[in-house]
Amino acid sequence: MTIQEAIIARHSVRQYSSQPLSEEQANALLQQIAKSNAAKNLHMQLVQSDAKALSGIFAKFLRFSGATNYIALAGHQSPLLQENLGYEGEKLVLLAQTLGLNTCWVGGSFSRNRNVQLDRDEMYVAVITVGHGLNQGKQHTSKPIETFADIKGAPDWFRRGVECAMLAPTAMNRQNFHFTLMPDNKVKATAKPVPFAGMDLGIAKLHFELGAGKENFTFA
Repeated sequence: MTIQEAIIARHSVRQYSSQPLSEEQANALLQQIAKSNAAKNLHMQLVQSDAKALSGIFAKFLRFSGATNYIALAGHQSPLLQENLGYEGEKLVLLAQTLGLNTCWVGGSFSRNRNVQLDRDEMYVAVITVGHGLNQGKQHTSKPIETFADIKGAPDWFRRGVECAMLAPTAMNRQNFHFTLMPDNKVKATAKPVPFAGMDLGIAKLHFELGAGKENFTFA
């Protein structure tokens, strides 16, 4: 499965089987985690076989079950921490899909436990559950493309980028992002200030980049 195929096939999954990650799957995720951490000064970590990760009342309300493997999203405090975690975390989500795994972004219903090691100036923001889903999830509904950008007269690569961003997962399915085409093929990406807006923006920017092609533009 290619990354482009993974973008289309991937949906949030909250129910998982007891089948553990294979050594090959875990190693592939660990390699990408190491690259992402080094690139953006992050401290993302893969935790396996933690039965208490999503065991609280809120997690049960959201119908999580069997979610014992997850990627802890953490890093040194900075104004761009959430955006960087969203951008690099979504790389892991799409990689997991190509490996035959399922995932779900979780922002507020996980347990911050001793299995995740943090330095004093680091923040533990969210988790991504990962494992063998009991189902493949469902496609979320999307707003019209005009909600996200003015595409009249825009080049094809810009439209492709917006369409790919429309498939990005966002908190509460808000799709709280907007892209503006500027002179010299620069693209401005923005999001309204709501909870997890920075993370949603990072996820959407990666999707836009994958759809538009990095060679066609730069982010303003």
